[in-house]
Amino acid sequence: MAYAWRKNTVTVSGLLLSVTLGGCEVGPDYTAPKTDLVQFHNLNDAVTKDHKASTQLESWWTGFNDPLLVKVVQRALSQNLDLSAALARVQQSRAGAEGAGAALLPTADLDGSVSYIHQSLKSPSGSVSKDAPGFQRDSWAKAVGPVASWEIDFFGGLRRGAAAAANDAEAAEAEEMGTRVIVAADTADAYMQVRGYQARLAVAQDQVRIDQQLLDLVHNQYDSGASSQLEIAQAEALLKEARATIPPLRLALEQQLNRIDVLMGAQPGTYAHELGVAQEIPAVPAFSGTDQASEILRRRPDIIAAERHLAASNERIGEAISDYYPKISISGALGLDSISASHFFSPAAFQALGSGALRWRLFDFGKVDSEVAQAKGANSEALATYRQTVLKACEDVENALAMLVQTQVHISELQGQVESLARVRALSQQAYEAGSITLTDVLDASRQLLAAEDELDGNRADAARASVAVFRAFGGGWDSGISKVASK
Repeated sequence: MAYAWRKNTVTVSGLLLSVTLGGCEVGPDYTAPKTDLVQFHNLNDAVTKDHKASTQLESWWTGFNDPLLVKVVQRALSQNLDLSAALARVQQSRAGAEGAGAALLPTADLDGSVSYIHQSLKSPSGSVSKDAPGFQRDSWAKAVGPVASWEIDFFGGLRRGAAAAANDAEAAEAEEMGTRVIVAADTADAYMQVRGYQARLAVAQDQVRIDQQLLDLVHNQYDSGASSQLEIAQAEALLKEARATIPPLRLALEQQLNRIDVLMGAQPGTYAHELGVAQEIPAVPAFSGTDQASEILRRRPDIIAAERHLAASNERIGEAISDYYPKISISGALGLDSISASHFFSPAAFQALGSGALRWRLFDFGKVDSEVAQAKGANSEALATYRQTVLKACEDVENALAMLVQTQVHISELQGQVESLARVRALSQQAYEAGSITLTDVLDASRQLLAAEDELDGNRADAARASVAVFRAFGGGWDSGISKVASK
């Protein structure tokens, strides 16, 4: 009988150990969702034929060949406060994941206590013991020693919780990458607008100069009797119209300069002088369209974050289901306990304590049922959010590609229009000086040229901004080759 009991004890102990070490996790195992996507239908019209000249997505802003743009974007990536806040959230999530993982391991504390009692002689114990030999009303008790406890994760609730926290930490990392993408794209977008407004200001100022020359010419002709007061008034109105276009452009330029400073984590006006000298609007860089749609979207941090949140919600279903099963914990303490300081470190003061505990919900009015239902609902929500994120990403890409393609087509048409209108204005002014046409014809030609040049520069800036939007939609701006999140 004794042998059989020992044999059964060994068998049960081995079973418990195997369950503890190997795990008996309840709940569904996570399977990443499948997303079948076709190639973007606007991609072929936007890609550059020379794939060797394609811009690297990780540092796409270098493809504009503008050193000042590179400097501004890099400064924003190192100083932006939204990015600093996102990094702090990553640190919080990592710490939470480490804490959840630590719950799987035993905890050990060092406990110590000192107590003093002045015994009442009228209490039940005091009235009995006061007549005993050696009775002392004053006594001290001292204890010190380590205490350890461990919840044995038989059914995987703690492991599921730790896995969910780890997935949330990876989602926070992806969101930090997404903030990096946004900061780089917003900075470049503001930069393109600055260059666009500067180009449009140059056109407006050039128009003011030409209209001033025209007004001087009309005054000269009036002095010689070849023009009238009406023509002078018309020329003055045209000059004022050109001057009126300048303040709104300067205001818009100032707003974008302030935006760049804030993106760089600085007070508006800190770095504005660096961009004060007008430069050409950067040309649209080359990029390749050889990647499949699913490969492009795999790089997008928002999709990575949504998938990691989905994985975390799946783990929390198992964490909730584990509450249907018993919780088993063991604890123990070693220490020294004595009422006399002289015997505190003696072998007789040594004491040990071990205990085990089992907690099993048998009746809780459906609390666990509701927690499991809530976890499953959160998982369904996370799946829908993931699918919607994928669709929105596809929409971003298609819109950005269409904007780039159509803006470039518009630029091509506008360039021919500007060249033609420039010839019309030059010929009109010559004809007016020769007296063969009226001033009205010259004014109309000047207005048309001003509007076309302004629209052309605006579209050049829009094309550069559209290319920024394409790189942003593709998820460019972070090194996807070194991220553990991207490999999920």
